[in-house]
Amino acid sequence: MMVSSHPYSALTPDCALDALDSTGLRADGRLLALNSYENRVYQMGVEDAAPVVVKFYRPERWSDAAILEEHAYTIELAAREVPVVAPLQLNGATLHAHAGFRFAVYPKQGGRMPEFDRAGTLQRMGRFLGRIHAVGATAGFSQRPPLDIETFGYASRDFLRSGSWLPADLAVAWDSVVAHALQSVAYCYERAGDVRAIRLHGDCHAGNVLWTEAGPHFVDFDDCRMGPAVQDLWMLLSGERGEQQAQMNEILAGYEDFAEFDPRELHLVEALRTLRLLHYAAWLARRWDDPAFPAAFPWFNTQQYWQARILELREQIALMDEPPLVV
Repeated sequence: MMVSSHPYSALTPDCALDALDSTGLRADGRLLALNSYENRVYQMGVEDAAPVVVKFYRPERWSDAAILEEHAYTIELAAREVPVVAPLQLNGATLHAHAGFRFAVYPKQGGRMPEFDRAGTLQRMGRFLGRIHAVGATAGFSQRPPLDIETFGYASRDFLRSGSWLPADLAVAWDSVVAHALQSVAYCYERAGDVRAIRLHGDCHAGNVLWTEAGPHFVDFDDCRMGPAVQDLWMLLSGERGEQQAQMNEILAGYEDFAEFDPRELHLVEALRTLRLLHYAAWLARRWDDPAFPAAFPWFNTQQYWQARILELREQIALMDEPPLVV
């Protein structure tokens, strides 16, 4: 159901520009909306200075303390000369508020999407992820939820079934395949054993990496959580099993220059992929009252969408029964 009082409805261009002015930086009126749905992100021109990127956090998603943990992690990484884009400290703070919106200001970072099929790219990605994880393993988050079967699996299942999202004629098939998939995920975790949870990027797909001649720059740590290291590696994989095996070998060749990788975590690759599928469906449903979502994802919640997800989960169940990749 659409509602006219969505929290972002008050974030007009004038409001966004005034927010930047409130930090002491003077907006010159140039404003470009960037591709983001969870938050609202704008590139803004600044008088007598380089443009900046301003992220307005989705109201009521994270607490201030959780946002500040994200900021502290990226600042810690930047201090270790790891190429991440950390928020600017303005007036002694990284988190600001204006007209009821919380926001952070970032330096503009240029770059392009990484080309993972080019020789050496995955190894360089692995090297920098190893550096991120070497820092991430030195401490933990206390304010941010973990990435696990509870938060991404059971919580997603329960939210989707608590509303009227599923077509009535697909509900039984959906419930059955989700139950089977989550049971398979649990078995994967059992096979992996007691793997270590560290601070992660959490959403390390190609869209959150800006590639320059100097290598990758990692952006948008909005989903950083505690979880197994392989979460930040598996999203770089694509293709058939043989291709994924070669890609993982290349990633780990760079990764292990800086961090030790526990091969037991390879039992979790398809389990984490399955959890992401469930979490993504629930994320779309949770955000459906935001007018940006029906406009951007018109295929969501159609009969065809749920049929495709059921088939996808059946394929994941089969993949979770196969032996893991090896090192």
